[in-house]
Amino acid sequence: MIELGIDMFGDLQIDPKTGKAKSPAKRMQEMVEEVKLMDEVGLDFFAVGEHHREEYAVSSPEIFLAAVASVTKNIKLSSAVSVISSADPVKLYKDFAMVDLLSNGRTEIMAGRGSFIESFPVFGYPLENYEVLFEEKLNLLVELNKKETISWKGKFRASLDNQSIYPQPKNGNIPIWVAVGGTPESVIRAAKLGLPVMFAIIGGTIDRFKPLFEYYKQAWVEAGNDIKDYQVGVHMHSLFGEDDQAIADSYFPLYAGQMDRIGASRNWPPYQRIQYDYGRKKLGHLIVGDANHAAEKIIEAIETLGLTRFSAHMDVGAPDHVTMMKSIEIYGDKIAPQVRKTLKK
Repeated sequence: MIELGIDMFGDLQIDPKTGKAKSPAKRMQEMVEEVKLMDEVGLDFFAVGEHHREEYAVSSPEIFLAAVASVTKNIKLSSAVSVISSADPVKLYKDFAMVDLLSNGRTEIMAGRGSFIESFPVFGYPLENYEVLFEEKLNLLVELNKKETISWKGKFRASLDNQSIYPQPKNGNIPIWVAVGGTPESVIRAAKLGLPVMFAIIGGTIDRFKPLFEYYKQAWVEAGNDIKDYQVGVHMHSLFGEDDQAIADSYFPLYAGQMDRIGASRNWPPYQRIQYDYGRKKLGHLIVGDANHAAEKIIEAIETLGLTRFSAHMDVGAPDHVTMMKSIEIYGDKIAPQVRKTLKK
């Protein structure tokens, strides 16, 4: 059964006159309303990212998820991602256990390296330990999820000697996903740990990722995991409207603006409309359009890659609240039913 949901980073609108980000307080209040609507229209999950930059509202996914846990009933609530490399896995696990109890067992953790490096100086970790921090801390998080009392010793955190961890989540453990890039090493690590993976497809075409998905599935089986437990998903930049061309045209300036802001620090050339239009084609990485356009592309991605989960990353460049609410409504009322009906045939 396919799971359909939304992830966000809490993008803040940038004032074109001053270059300053607008109010994070207002954006978070809007996001609460947006997640309530996701729950009401029957989407399966919501996930929110961790960032430590001016243009994003959310630095602690677990705090925001605790807020929306009390105003939702059914939707799963996850990070996307928790930057495990610069976090304390014990504190992270305990915080998510609290969110899990508040939400009556609806919480997940998605661990990853993150798309930026600002958390390393914020929390005092040297970048030269980038790889080993991730591996050690992810392993500890997995161990915490297996048992209530743990003994553990590592290099980057104080040892744990027969330490009980409280509170415990509702069902004794929390589903943990790993966000991966495009490297075989990442998928092998996840498979060996028995963890589902979420791939970010934010450029190029869907089909070029197929070999990596097949590699992960092979590694999953070779690691001795049950194929019945195999889960894999993607997140893709998305926005939905009533009129296909109108939503594409209105969203382009916002999307291009965000690509250029990020690109300025990564030496990317200015983002062009031709890239955007190419991304909206059948196998492209962008799902921006009306319900039929979006449903067809989501189905294509699911069938091409063998997905069990699809996540629409919906707030790149900070579309306004009205646009976001309409996009969520279309997703839940029109796109999701069409995708589910087609996949049942």
